[in-house]
Amino acid sequence: MAQMLKNKVYGWLDQRFALGTMQELAGKKTVPVHRHSIWYYMGGIAVMFLIIQVLTGGLLMLYYVPEISAAHASIVTINSQVDFGWFVRSMHSWGANLMILALFVHLFTTYFLKAYRPPREITWLTGLGLLVVVFGFGFTGYLLPWDEVAFFATKVGLDIASQVPFVGETIATILRGGADVSQATLSRFFVIHVFLLPLALVALMGVHMLMVQLHGMSRPDSVKDQAVREEKFFPTFVLKDLMVWLLLFNLLAAFVSFYPWGLGPEADPFAAAPAGIKPEWYFLGMFQFLKVLPAYIGPFEGEHVGMALFALIGLAFVVIPFWERGQNPVRKMWAELFGSVILFLFIVFTVWGMLL
Repeated sequence: MAQMLKNKVYGWLDQRFALGTMQELAGKKTVPVHRHSIWYYMGGIAVMFLIIQVLTGGLLMLYYVPEISAAHASIVTINSQVDFGWFVRSMHSWGANLMILALFVHLFTTYFLKAYRPPREITWLTGLGLLVVVFGFGFTGYLLPWDEVAFFATKVGLDIASQVPFVGETIATILRGGADVSQATLSRFFVIHVFLLPLALVALMGVHMLMVQLHGMSRPDSVKDQAVREEKFFPTFVLKDLMVWLLLFNLLAAFVSFYPWGLGPEADPFAAAPAGIKPEWYFLGMFQFLKVLPAYIGPFEGEHVGMALFALIGLAFVVIPFWERGQNPVRKMWAELFGSVILFLFIVFTVWGMLL
């Protein structure tokens, strides 16, 4: 009887969702096994941290109040009065940082393994888009607790964004909702954080995952001509992925139990900015680079030159899959050198900013 009911349910679902076809496709998909295979898990790790963000963010929205008169107090309530509220908030905040770290590692390992080459250009471009969206999550979410450090760091961040040539001031004014960080800013950041950015993320993630499924895992040049073992994507690779997820989830839960995410004093827009205001670590390298630039470089303001340079670096990452296609060893060398220099400078300036 139970088996008959199971068959009927499966048949009903199969007619509507083509489960048999999906099972057949999943069974044919394989993943190459070689000495670089560990990096294939980084995308899945980022997805796991994203799922944590969605679940914990939804729970936090039940209690958070996006008003400057109540935002900080609502976070205090979450931390002190809501059952396990401090745990959920800590999972959300620490998980966000780990998600960005996983995306950084995923980006650079993909870059150095040359997985951006044809036919994976769209996979690479949507991945870059996802990184930009996640940066947006980090920047907008940082202000929501409305504490002192977040308030003044956001002011600094918007002032820096206003230095982008031609469009910076307009963008900063729209995000602020005026000349200063205020209720209008908090409202905009909240809507962007919980509505606009999730829409962009879902769209980009859908295309990105589709491209990964269509083109499979790329083989790096060092093993491209070697005979390597293949393992089934489902269930073998998926089960390994889930084991990694389970391990990291438990490590994160244990970590936040001992090191819950803090909350500073409530922001006072009329108070002086505290000393040593810095952005979060993923913006710190760019912030530190802008700090060491001279006020003027030739006839141009130093910050304008710095922001233009960041834009050119971003453009280079967009163009790279169309320029380095694996056919020219000189271009391959320059691409590797470019990626190595950017990674080195990012680490150096980030660590430098942390030590000051």
